[in-house]
Amino acid sequence: MADLLDREMGDIFVELFEETSEPILFVNPSEVQLEAAIVTASEYEDDLPELRIIAAPETLKTMADDFLIASETADLIHRDKLSLRTVDEVYRSSMVVMEDRIVTLVQFDGRIDGLQSDDGELVETARQSLMSAWEEGDEFTLRTPPISEVRETLRDEIGPQVEEDFTTVLTSLDEIRGSNGLDEVAISLLVAARNNILLYDISKWGEDVGLASKATFSRTKTRLEDLGILDTEKVPIDVGRPRLRLKLADDSMTERPADEMIEQLEEQM
Repeated sequence: MADLLDREMGDIFVELFEETSEPILFVNPSEVQLEAAIVTASEYEDDLPELRIIAAPETLKTMADDFLIASETADLIHRDKLSLRTVDEVYRSSMVVMEDRIVTLVQFDGRIDGLQSDDGELVETARQSLMSAWEEGDEFTLRTPPISEVRETLRDEIGPQVEEDFTTVLTSLDEIRGSNGLDEVAISLLVAARNNILLYDISKWGEDVGLASKATFSRTKTRLEDLGILDTEKVPIDVGRPRLRLKLADDSMTERPADEMIEQLEEQM
């Protein structure tokens, strides 16, 4: 028996999460489907079943390029609620496989529908075949740190106001792929400058949490200075070279909410 699940992609996953505590296998998602699954799982408030995803390497690499989605993905992996694997042979259809049913996802003109079947023989055949593919797949390594760890360490090591500004900016953005130079490192530096944080402190935090190396922070700082967005002032210390305090080149920007500040500064990049 088959019937059409005429719902938004996120709603389909919410329904599936609510109906099982067993692992759910998601095979060959498109980029849009993968993002919807991750966002829905991240926002799901009840006990989340484990989500196992087999995808084309290119699809997972594209996902990993967006810091917002990648950091939420890393959070789910850290909680043992998500596993990612790749296979050389990409299946034609996007399917969700559960113990008692399969859902074939159809995407057309921006709409996603699910064709669901609970035919016992079909479900068992699909499960055996696709679970074998899962077991033989290569684990996908994600280098992005979990967003919960980023926020927690930023709050504890740099300050609650910096973490609040950082979170406000992230919430306001649809993606962070480094377009026009606005990536997670640039955002960290600009939020730090808004709060007059030392370059040493924010770059050490960024390297420790796995966001980027100190060298990357330094290069990004120089680029933002060259654009006339960022400025620094020397702060003497007892021993060694003075450290640099980050400042916004335009002090009036600090009077704007963090998300509006970033929006204005992005136009200069």
